[in-house]
Amino acid sequence: MTDRLSGAERRKVTHASVDARARSRKGRRARCPAAGTRPVPTPEAGQALIRVKATPIHASDLHVLRGRYGFFPDFPAVGGHMECVGRVEALGPDTEGPKIGERVVVAAVPAVPGPHVAGTWQEYLVADTRRLLPVPDRLSDSSACQLAVNPLTALLLVTRELDVQPGEWLLQTAAGSTVGRLVIQLSRHLGVRTINVVRRRGAVGEIKAFGGDEVICTEDEDLVRRVAETAGPAGVRKAVDCVAGPVGAQVSQALAPGERSWSTARSPPIGRLIRRR
Repeated sequence: MTDRLSGAERRKVTHASVDARARSRKGRRARCPAAGTRPVPTPEAGQALIRVKATPIHASDLHVLRGRYGFFPDFPAVGGHMECVGRVEALGPDTEGPKIGERVVVAAVPAVPGPHVAGTWQEYLVADTRRLLPVPDRLSDSSACQLAVNPLTALLLVTRELDVQPGEWLLQTAAGSTVGRLVIQLSRHLGVRTINVVRRRGAVGEIKAFGGDEVICTEDEDLVRRVAETAGPAGVRKAVDCVAGPVGAQVSQALAPGERSWSTARSPPIGRLIRRR
């Protein structure tokens, strides 16, 4: 990204757009990313113009472009539908809130109230001020640009979707992922006990040191048996699965009959609920 605009007469912004073009004789459409320029947007009332400093590429961003959620955006489209970090460049008319130059995180995820953000993979974007979260300078751009989505995912999974209560066991796969570690931290704060599944033996010590109550390594342990040994006769009532496949199937088998797990593997951003019958 450039440090400043090349002049008022130019007022163009570089963006990473994705177009859909026919690329095969079978009629399949390939989405081809390309860099381009377009006019810098003008904020309206209640909006701010943000100069983007860093934006992540989430798996869900790629799933949207590939149509894995059952829909495609209108192509050409600017990529990035989750979050970014930048500074307030300008405010719309009669707009209060952030100050010019203030460093903020933009929560662009569609579930957040407010007008849609037209992609975070660009140098400048306009966002509703209700989507902006002030962030201190001591936090790096690489950390700040991931500040909204993963913590919100962990919070909503543990509290709203599964409603895990203090003292209950929560079983989760991919415990070493960003969301997995956040689930561990949040669970300790709420008094929830966690059974954490990892694939590598070397990750067991890391997760225990991070605060995980129990850790199961699928490399050399039987997941269903270990869960039964840990949770006892009452079993585990709730689980988060980010892996699917054989491990996800074992998670479902490990649940007490009639209980539920929440799968985020290759599913829409809000995930899907799975019950063991």
